[in-house]
Amino acid sequence: MTRLLSIARWDVSLQFRNGFYYVSAFTAVFMIVLLKQFEVTDFGYWWPAIITGNLAVNAFYFMAGLVLLEKAEGTLEAQIVTPLRPWEIIGSKVLTLGLLSLFETLLLIVIIQGVNFNWLLLVTGIVLYIAILSLYGFIVVARYDSISEFLLPSVIWTIGFSLPLLYYFDIWRSWIMFLHPLQAILILLQSAFTSVPAWQIVYGFAYSILWTGIILWLSLRAFHRFVVTKEGVRRK
Repeated sequence: MTRLLSIARWDVSLQFRNGFYYVSAFTAVFMIVLLKQFEVTDFGYWWPAIITGNLAVNAFYFMAGLVLLEKAEGTLEAQIVTPLRPWEIIGSKVLTLGLLSLFETLLLIVIIQGVNFNWLLLVTGIVLYIAILSLYGFIVVARYDSISEFLLPSVIWTIGFSLPLLYYFDIWRSWIMFLHPLQAILILLQSAFTSVPAWQIVYGFAYSILWTGIILWLSLRAFHRFVVTKEGVRRK
């Protein structure tokens, strides 16, 4: 735990120095001003989609930016020879970016809608969403050393984020969508604002936790392959 807190302080410092918190604050203010322009009586219906878009930046792209910064400075590779374990290095990034994203998202929702929602389901859904997207971001970016090499492919890597929204907005209602890792989290977010069948909430918790474990395992493999052994890293 001491090692985790130590590396977490380093990550917070790095994020602050490179403007992550300013970007997050600007995004929050922009979204608040934008959403205030709409005369919507039930924002609860729209929050799952809004949160998806917001966390695509705060979890996926922030993780990618953080890893690329550390690669450029050589600090990520330097951490390999320290007593830090791979899960602590990755977990610190998920933790620090997660707290930032959670605070921003909750602040946005409370300012726009108030506190009339299920806090347990919403916070749980956001935390699991952050974990999966940030770990996925690490898996994707680990193979790159350059932001220019990463940006274009990242668009393709993130297309899958929006697929569960097809089901949510009744564009494509198929049982196969329930196999998507993010479908369960969307249900948890939806259940925070409206009533959903109990079995879907159980599915939301169980399937989200399952995929969090899978993505964590894959991220540790990516760390070993692309950071430790540098196998298949795409350089400048």
